[in-house]
Amino acid sequence: MSGSALDGLDDAQREAASALRGPVCVLAGAGTGKTRVITHRIAHGVETGAYTPNRVMAVTFTSKAAGEMRGRLHRLGVPGVAARTFHAAALSQLNFFWPTVAKDSAPGIVDNKVKLLAHAADSIGLDLDRPTLRDVAADIEWRKVTLRSLDAYAHARPGGIGGLPVERVVALQRAYEALKDERRQLDFEDVLLACAGMLEAEPRVAAAVREQYRHFTVDEYQDVSPLQNRLLDLWLGDRRDLCVVGDASQTIYSFTGADASFLLDFERRHPDARVVRLERSYRSAPTVLAVANELMRGRPGALRLTPARPQAEEAVPPRPSVTAYLDDELEARGVAQAVATQLKSGADPRQIAVLYRTHAQSLALVEALSAKHVATTVLGGRRFFDIPEVRQAVMAIRAAAVAPTTGSLVLSVRDVLRGLGLTDAPPPAGGALREAWEARAALLRLAEESPEDMTLRAFGDELQRRAKDQHEPTVRTVTLATLHAAKGLEWDHVHLVGMAEGLLPISYATTFEQVDEERRLAYVGITRAARTLSMSWARGGGRQERLPSRFLREIGTSTVDEVNMRRSTAGVRRPPASPPARRSPVR
Repeated sequence: MSGSALDGLDDAQREAASALRGPVCVLAGAGTGKTRVITHRIAHGVETGAYTPNRVMAVTFTSKAAGEMRGRLHRLGVPGVAARTFHAAALSQLNFFWPTVAKDSAPGIVDNKVKLLAHAADSIGLDLDRPTLRDVAADIEWRKVTLRSLDAYAHARPGGIGGLPVERVVALQRAYEALKDERRQLDFEDVLLACAGMLEAEPRVAAAVREQYRHFTVDEYQDVSPLQNRLLDLWLGDRRDLCVVGDASQTIYSFTGADASFLLDFERRHPDARVVRLERSYRSAPTVLAVANELMRGRPGALRLTPARPQAEEAVPPRPSVTAYLDDELEARGVAQAVATQLKSGADPRQIAVLYRTHAQSLALVEALSAKHVATTVLGGRRFFDIPEVRQAVMAIRAAAVAPTTGSLVLSVRDVLRGLGLTDAPPPAGGALREAWEARAALLRLAEESPEDMTLRAFGDELQRRAKDQHEPTVRTVTLATLHAAKGLEWDHVHLVGMAEGLLPISYATTFEQVDEERRLAYVGITRAARTLSMSWARGGGRQERLPSRFLREIGTSTVDEVNMRRSTAGVRRPPASPPARRSPVR
């Protein structure tokens, strides 16, 4: 690590990274560099001798985020830090201590909760369809992470699930737990419960864990559940070296048990905590930040984002726009036309995203973009390294590395991929052939971006490491994603569709808390945009014409431009019987 770990940080980031002891709470808005602060803080602690790398645990919520954190720390010259998910850390401790505590090997892990639930349902004479089983599985997860007993669960969910009375749901959950015990298995949530139980019941285990890990950092702290926070408290014991990082405005997993009150109440629970606010956004243009700030004005814990760098007036992107369409088909075709125009103007497809509330909205968008010859990738489908063509290519590259190779890495990889079907020109957009071509092309770009002296064998090893850490390459396509899947990502150009009542907020969000969660989802979508943001909604037809989202009305026209529907759908043909275009009523 050359220079200081604090080099290149702004004042607020430097303050956070310099706070190495005691409870620390970093309130980090979207695009303010929270991962940079976390990793540079750990590096600074190691650099100054305050931390020993193998006694630091950095906890986050996805394997991909943990892998990215390990990669950044490695580049800062700090290997050896345990950067893991809650589950990975708990499972590691269970596997290590269980043989000593229980004098037996650790239980196996349930690989398919729905399948096991189906067997449990059969055992008590219930014939349930798969959607109901999935809903019961989700409720099992929610019950456990919120630390509820079955009796407390029944009180909290008096209506049952679908047409299944709560008494039957409880009976099914009891049968599920019995079958799991009979097979000597733990499910995903049991891993955390069992680890917490072991730490509470076995002082020697708790002492060993606390001796190993002295300093804790928790990313995305707004998303912790009561169970995860309990486990964190047990890891800490009476120590105080805890740093939490989060943004209450990005709490979008309350339905799975996430509880932002742990972040919002951190100062109350730790009166001597040092609190640092990161509000300078290095991602989004001032025009985008203005919309985000208006949406979250006055909400609990909301940060007021400001642009990190002043922009010359001529360099500021256009104001975000709101476009109203007559129906969903016109909205999809209008967005596809806008994306095609951006691509024609030279935009990188990897820097364009179309975001929406539910997966069902993606079909019309994929078809409309395909009609414009725009290749797309839908997030939430298969992981990149699980795509059959990618698995085949990785195996072929590793096999080719066994024999001596001549020429550069890029030439060697290109030869392997051409043998598997990679052509110079891509097939037409849409369909499996184009998806396979884009995946192979992404592997070739990885080779092109690798060091010139990298060998084919080393490249194959790098691909395996990436697959393990879920460090996926960027495919040269336009991204389609739900708002949940988009969290943590960013693009230059974002199209946020379906901004209508019933879609965002979703129709089943009826309470104040549920609508507020929908607001935070909209905020996440808006703050994914770096340069341009367009929002749209469709009136629909028939008896249930939609209204524009209340969020659009709250943002107001002071920060967005309304786009006339007739002008926005130029080039989109409709049958003569279509009603005339009307201007959006957003005020």
